[in-house]
Parts: sequence; C-alpha cells; structure tokens
Amino acid sequence: MLPNSRLPENDLEDMPRELAELGEKIARLSGGRSVELEEAYGKVVDAIRRRRRILALVQEALSQLRLDIKYLMFDLEVTRKERDELRQQIGGE
Repeated sequence: MLPNSRLPENDLEDMPRELAELGEKIARLSGGRSVELEEAYGKVVDAIRRRRRILALVQEALSQLRLDIKYLMFDLEVTRKERDELRQQIGGE
C-alpha cells in the first residue's frame, strides 16, 4: 500500500489478492471519493474476516461433533454387549 493509505497493512496479508489490489488502487485515488471507497473497502474487509472467523468456529464445532459421535457409538456398542451378556446370564441361570 502507499504510505498515505488509511488502510492497515495487515489487511493485505490475509485477504484475497484481488481485494488487496483493489485496496491499493483505492489508496492511490485522490479526492473525497477515495475516503468513501476506503470506508466501504474497510467494511468489506471486516465482513470477510468475520465470515472467516465464523467458518473456523463452525469447522471446529463439526470436528468436536464428529468426535462426540465416535464416543457415543463406542458407548452404544459397549452397552449393547453388556446387555447381551446380562441377558445370557439371566437366561442361563
């Protein structure tokens, strides 16, 4: 980005290349319109970051859900085996 840009430099690091290029072009503009465009660009960047955080949270929740399901399936299998063993003991006596 240009030194006179109001947009943070770290915006370029985690944003798509096209969006970073747009930010650089906006920073090179002069006049009142560039301020409006920089504000809109900032909102877009914030929205992208927010969506990425939400996506990461959803992925983490899904991973935890998968693990919980594996534990539940294991517990169910063990419970069924215990049930069958108890039925055999009761029926065999």
